[in-house]
Amino acid sequence: MGKNFEAYRHPLMLTEGEMIARVRAHYGFMDGRRTVRHFSDRAVPRAVIEDIIRTASTAPSGAHKQPWTFCAVSDPAIKREIRRAAEREEYENYHGRMSPSWLRDLEKFDTDWHKPFLETAPWLIIPFKKAYDILPDGSHAKNYYVNESVGLACGFLLSAIHNAGLVALTHTPSPMNFLQKILRRPDNERPFLLIPVGYPADGVQVPVLRRKSLEEVAVFY
Repeated sequence: MGKNFEAYRHPLMLTEGEMIARVRAHYGFMDGRRTVRHFSDRAVPRAVIEDIIRTASTAPSGAHKQPWTFCAVSDPAIKREIRRAAEREEYENYHGRMSPSWLRDLEKFDTDWHKPFLETAPWLIIPFKKAYDILPDGSHAKNYYVNESVGLACGFLLSAIHNAGLVALTHTPSPMNFLQKILRRPDNERPFLLIPVGYPADGVQVPVLRRKSLEEVAVFY
């Protein structure tokens, strides 16, 4: 290998039995993760959010370009502005943009255009995807597989949130361009998701859902 390589040292060296037990335990833990729409306003330390974002940034990316920016918002005034803008878009979605079948599919979640969680949750994390990087001289450097890379990072992010004992909602108001304006992000960045993060509200309930079985999601050859 060339001079830019180093030996890889995996932090775990497991027996087959240990591996099986560890994987099953992790599956059980992750299977308990649920999307939550009702948050407590209980504070979450910034240090926790920082390490959650650091974890997300360990995700693989095309040519290791890491084409993402995670904006973490706790300022009440900014959260209020985001809520107002999001609800304007969501009102239009629920009153004309969404098809009847889409609205029927949403009925089981008992949700509408009102989004109070955008103010209640102590943090909003907004991942932005970077179509290209802007170099110090103002020129542009191409990024590769941007959607795939940011999607992987968001998966790592949600796992880290769950690992911290917190809950999240992958909110997707559409269009989301208002986030770029409110947060004053540069032209090379576009919002990917809007993720409230915090503790669940007392007594919170979630819909009764069934995840697809292994046979429904996997094919072994």
